[in-house]
Amino acid sequence: MNTPQLVVHHDKELMAQAAAARLITKIVDAQASRGSASVVLTGGRNGNGLLAALAAAPARDAVDWGRLDLWWGDERYLPEGNPERNVTQAREALLDSVPLDPERVHAMPASDGPYGSDVEAAAEAYAAELAKAAGPENHGPVPAFDVLMLGVGPDTHVASLFPELPAVRETERTVVGVHGAPKPPPTRITLTLPAIRSAREVWLLAAGEDKAEAAAIALSGAGEIQAPAAGAYGRSRTLWLLDSAAASQLPRSMYPPASP
Repeated sequence: MNTPQLVVHHDKELMAQAAAARLITKIVDAQASRGSASVVLTGGRNGNGLLAALAAAPARDAVDWGRLDLWWGDERYLPEGNPERNVTQAREALLDSVPLDPERVHAMPASDGPYGSDVEAAAEAYAAELAKAAGPENHGPVPAFDVLMLGVGPDTHVASLFPELPAVRETERTVVGVHGAPKPPPTRITLTLPAIRSAREVWLLAAGEDKAEAAAIALSGAGEIQAPAAGAYGRSRTLWLLDSAAASQLPRSMYPPASP
């Protein structure tokens, strides 16, 4: 586990713009070195804010969108096109406005798809899709994502890994179904901590006063079962991107400037 780096921005708009610029740079660098890039998207207001900022950034044209694989960290198990689904919101914020290869947009299954109400079967299918995309160099059942982004919930949840629920305790499977989530809808699909930790870089996004306590808990050495965000880290880098409100309960000594 590497030591998290913190970057604190004045407000959520600046955070979104800076994170979008940072993401463009990472994608372009990965494409230059390996020919393609892979990114795991997150939903919620911070994830969607970043995508909207990316859509508005002139530098977005530096990305070769046809050589980018997009995955999701979690999804609400609802019908295709439901406005609450993360993929629906991502399409509206960014994806429909850039020339992606549809075969490289890896949305999680919907509840009106081939698996019906069987969320566990849907999770297994997504795990199989990840395993198929993983190469020998990845040394595991998921690709080594270039960047995996996670929004941090007020209860310290990331993806759909909620404190104390079975999914956050998973140590073998890469994708699981979630039942009884404490925020609606109760049925979801999520990557597990082992899958999250396969990423080269994990970025945790938190903006707003309602995230301040969660950030303080997760960065204070809390256990991952009680504070899932504490267990989310990348193989080479873990980056917390916050606004000043979300960082308000952290000591200033915790967030020196991080390198780009």
